[in-house]
Amino acid sequence: MRPVTAAAAAATTLLGLGAATFAVGRHTSDAILRPTPDRPFPGDPRLTVHALDEDRVTLSRTLAAGRPGVYGLRGPGVHAVVGPVLEEVTRSADTLVRRVERVVHGVLEPGARVRLTPQLHRGDPAAALGIEYADVTVPGELGPLPAWSVPGARETWVIAVHGLGTTREHPLNLLPFLHRRRIPVLGVGYRGDPDAPRSPDGMGHLGDTEWRDLDAALRFAVRGGARRVVLYGWSTGATMALHTAADSALRDRISGLVLDSPVLDKDATLHALAAARHTPAPLVPLAVRAARSRAGLYDGRQLPAPVADAQTLRVPTLILHGPDDTVAPWEPSRELAARRPDLVGLTTVRGAPHAAMWNADPERYEEALRRFLTPLI
Repeated sequence: MRPVTAAAAAATTLLGLGAATFAVGRHTSDAILRPTPDRPFPGDPRLTVHALDEDRVTLSRTLAAGRPGVYGLRGPGVHAVVGPVLEEVTRSADTLVRRVERVVHGVLEPGARVRLTPQLHRGDPAAALGIEYADVTVPGELGPLPAWSVPGARETWVIAVHGLGTTREHPLNLLPFLHRRRIPVLGVGYRGDPDAPRSPDGMGHLGDTEWRDLDAALRFAVRGGARRVVLYGWSTGATMALHTAADSALRDRISGLVLDSPVLDKDATLHALAAARHTPAPLVPLAVRAARSRAGLYDGRQLPAPVADAQTLRVPTLILHGPDDTVAPWEPSRELAARRPDLVGLTTVRGAPHAAMWNADPERYEEALRRFLTPLI
């Protein structure tokens, strides 16, 4: 082969390889940046329902199936709530038994393929919990944002915002606790949610743009009579709360932050999401780079200052997080608490997957929350 011909062939091959690599990166980054409630996280395997016996369900024995606490059990056409593992009930080496608290939707039957989820409830506050509420619309940057407004006698409101892989129904887990304390609660949806405006590029940004919708909810609450506001976020919702506390024009109205499983290390979370979408290991770094580029995410391990800079925190902050979170690493939360012990408290929850700190130990979680909120309301 002549040198010119060989060079042309090599160039064509490299161009083809580059195009293929770009396509793979783009496809995988789509999967990473468009998380939906029906997609699993790392360590979130499907389980088989082997048997049902009154208020007991026999499941495949896995580390996930044996998690402590109370969880939703979700599968095609069914949503149930299961309690702790019943250690005293003997089953085969391949199965375990959990108590069935209730079936929320559909029919739970043997052979069903299900997953544990931190989301216990379906529907709105009245349908799910019998708690009075109003459907309200928050004027957002991209259009109207749906929200549930639960009235209360306090002048301090809580704005609750969900995170990756869940919906507005996830914060309903804590609504009875907040309602008993007469705290007004605004549960807001944001860009990318099924019932909210679409992000202009159709992508999620791990809180980097979504926080502006939380800022809109803060303005709505202040106009509605809130003297002070506690921002309560899970996962990327917690990251949104940090952004809002740092950058909102109304940040002086924010009296506290509750951060459950905050996403503080974006690279680690992108790696975890890529793995959860079954991306081949050699392609994970490529997928992460493509995701950063397409979504305009900060290229580094930590959030840019002032959001994750401990010295810029202005209000009391409660972090609820644990070392078993495979989506948002626990170490940055621990470091943040160590740098600002005067403002930041960390409640460590072990045995809990991402955004399921309450599920693992509801009583301990709510006691930490009670101690934190009492002086703020």
